[in-house]
Amino acid sequence: MSAIAAPLDDSVPFSRIAAFMVMVVGMFMAILDIQIVSASLAEIQAGLSASSDEISWVQTSYLIAEVIMIPLSGMLARILSTRVLFTLAAAGFTLASALCATASSINEMIVYRAIQGFVGGGMIPSVFAAAFTLFPPSKRSVISPLIGLVATLAPTIGPTIGGYLSHAMSWHWLFLVNVPVGILVSVAAWNLIDFDKPDWSLFSHFDWFGLAAMAAFLGSLEYVLEEGPRNDWLDDRTVFALAGVTLIGGLGFFYRCFTAREPIVDLTAFANRNFVLGSLFSFVMGVGLYGLTYIYPVYLSSIRGYDSLMIGETMFVSGLAMFFTAPIAGILSARMDLRLMMVMGFVCFAVGTWLMTGITHDWDFRELFIPQILRGVGLMLSMVPINNIALGTLPPQKMKGASGLYNLTRNLGGAVGLAVINTILTDRTVLHYSRLSDAVAWGHPAAEERMASMSQSLDAAGLDGSMAAISNMARIVQREAHVMAFSDVFLVLTVLFALLAMLVIFIQKPGKAPSGSGGH
Repeated sequence: MSAIAAPLDDSVPFSRIAAFMVMVVGMFMAILDIQIVSASLAEIQAGLSASSDEISWVQTSYLIAEVIMIPLSGMLARILSTRVLFTLAAAGFTLASALCATASSINEMIVYRAIQGFVGGGMIPSVFAAAFTLFPPSKRSVISPLIGLVATLAPTIGPTIGGYLSHAMSWHWLFLVNVPVGILVSVAAWNLIDFDKPDWSLFSHFDWFGLAAMAAFLGSLEYVLEEGPRNDWLDDRTVFALAGVTLIGGLGFFYRCFTAREPIVDLTAFANRNFVLGSLFSFVMGVGLYGLTYIYPVYLSSIRGYDSLMIGETMFVSGLAMFFTAPIAGILSARMDLRLMMVMGFVCFAVGTWLMTGITHDWDFRELFIPQILRGVGLMLSMVPINNIALGTLPPQKMKGASGLYNLTRNLGGAVGLAVINTILTDRTVLHYSRLSDAVAWGHPAAEERMASMSQSLDAAGLDGSMAAISNMARIVQREAHVMAFSDVFLVLTVLFALLAMLVIFIQKPGKAPSGSGGH
């Protein structure tokens, strides 16, 4: 099969532009739905009578299924063609969204979300592959910011849209909102996409063992990263067992990648130095993108007591910053060294997280405003050049497989980031609680004075002053320990992005992208 043909000049037919925009909308839906439920889990939990342990699987099942499909999509696009794969993915995603809205139990919801994540994952890499093969390098100052904006904006505003829908209507609309858009995308994709032709002969060499090994490897890895922080990692039997499955599945997967006639995932793109570094940066950007989209709502709900709508309104600042920075990032990407642009983005991100290290229990919209703007600006300034550096110099015949790998690194970065963040929050909260407890123990004049004051006030209110004061002090200590743990997380992220800025020196200055079509 021929790869998606690259144009010989700078003109791009309107029909292909229209087809690409349809694909972008589909990708937006698939990425949005990762986080659209994050601010509304309490409402879904109440509606489905789920336990606190079960409700987390509304997100986990989606992520596990999606992370399996993303690298698989390259092979499927070669077999089926972009048109068939994208149309099936969009239609399946729409149907699964409707099923999620009709779920009457948590088990049904988990199954439907897994289906939604799996088929939705087929839309994401297709857009990146099309962006870097359909359009000439001269158009990248427009196309790269567009896909970068969608990839970063969708998960960022997910809690905002989800919070509004569940607050104004009901949690069912988190999924129903996809249905009319999904139908339009499915119909338009079938009628507009004509980039390539299917190669059904590849199906006779399909590596089923490689697929099983990859599913075991990535699915188990995602589970371990999601559940490990909540269950003391390898002390939990299930986590321990699946860690073993991850190891065995990973060995089998990589063995088949190098020995199968048509491997499920083509790893040869990693021979390109810039693709390797771009994927590494994408991995770390996944930590920042998904990690901060997670940690802000956790702080606002657990410390500030915000509901889903208030969380969404607060988080919207980053989305606005990304939206207004996208055209600036496009202009800069055409006029300056992409490596310098990446450094600017990483520094913005690092400064934003460094400002958050001073967080206290009374920080509100005003205190979070500047850090969120820096986060949004930093994401766009770094994501656009990372996309160009990782994918912009690969030959067209490598693009479908490379796009799946590149998007996989971002999702895995998010999974690893969430695992590390949750582990730090848990461990550091325990440490800070222990230290603060010692500081407010009897024998410390300031602590005794505060306890006496609280006890006197509570006595006047007709309560048992001494016991109530001890209870209040314990809650205060727990709250402050939790806030100090948040500060530690932001400090770790600051160091991470400062180090990333230093790694830019190892990137080769990107040259012009290869043109023309290649064959498999």
